[in-house]
Amino acid sequence: MKIDSSFSFGDRLDDIAAIQAEFQARERLGFDGVVTAEIRNDPFLVVGMGAAVTQRIELRTGIAVAFARSPMTTAYTAHDLNVYSRGRFTLGLGSQIQAHITKRFGMPWHGPAQQMAEFIRALHAIWDCWYDGKPLNFRGECYRHTLMTPDFTPLNTRYGRPRVVMAAVGPLMINAAAREADGILIHTFCTPKYLEEEILPRINATLAERGRRREDFEVSFPPFVVTGRTEAEFEAAKQRVKYRIAFYGSTPAYRPVLECHGWEGLQPKLNQLSKNNGWDRMPDLISDEMLETFAVVGEPRQVAQQIKARYGHLVDRLTLESGLPEDVLSEQIRIMRG
Repeated sequence: MKIDSSFSFGDRLDDIAAIQAEFQARERLGFDGVVTAEIRNDPFLVVGMGAAVTQRIELRTGIAVAFARSPMTTAYTAHDLNVYSRGRFTLGLGSQIQAHITKRFGMPWHGPAQQMAEFIRALHAIWDCWYDGKPLNFRGECYRHTLMTPDFTPLNTRYGRPRVVMAAVGPLMINAAAREADGILIHTFCTPKYLEEEILPRINATLAERGRRREDFEVSFPPFVVTGRTEAEFEAAKQRVKYRIAFYGSTPAYRPVLECHGWEGLQPKLNQLSKNNGWDRMPDLISDEMLETFAVVGEPRQVAQQIKARYGHLVDRLTLESGLPEDVLSEQIRIMRG
């Protein structure tokens, strides 16, 4: 099992030295990868910063919003980062929701599963042209790419095409990931029971239908973790994770996870509070039983053992937040790999 570190740089984009030092620290600690997300900033820029000062660690987006871009612009960016990092870049894509795509990014929406599957096929058609010399003739329902001349074809292809992994929640998106991508990014709003009983069987069935091997497909998951060095830190983490569970639980798309545990009645209550600006009251509906079902809870060294016991036999990669001292993080990594 590989262990990645999430990286959020917030408003520190002008402090390049500090950002690069954090990448170097994660490599020194023994993390396998660093994952950047598209929230307030472009996730690709900081990957380039990290690539410049590291040698081993993998660099991953988790996620970049696919539909905010075209397959062609994404193909160029991913290619360049993979060359710049000497083959260490993995392109993690997600769909976002319709309102953000059409109203924030001003881009077309064709339905997430169909569009994402076609987006990834278009990427590979472009890379087939660049890396294998095949004519570019991709004609889909959402995207069309039929022109590529030598002047616009990247020259350095020694590192091959980047790996592409895809975020998925519902059955159609899970099927699309297992058909088209190199791996899947499981949403953090998930439990071991839902993962084992619902998600993994669907992945395995779709892979089998496509004649793909499970060992060639990567399952990655970022678990909720509640921990802290002091009681105050622990309580703050507990409330923060309860809020996130409540936030995701208010969304109809995540109701099946609650149904798996007999908690489907919680979703409409959370949804109603979210519509009435009751965000601060939503965490009160998350019981300690629910918290411990969704999250790994305990002292820093205990959570490493729990993470390994819960997920070591289910997933190939874990993504952890890194707010603890380096000696604690180093020991956590050692325990999870032991």
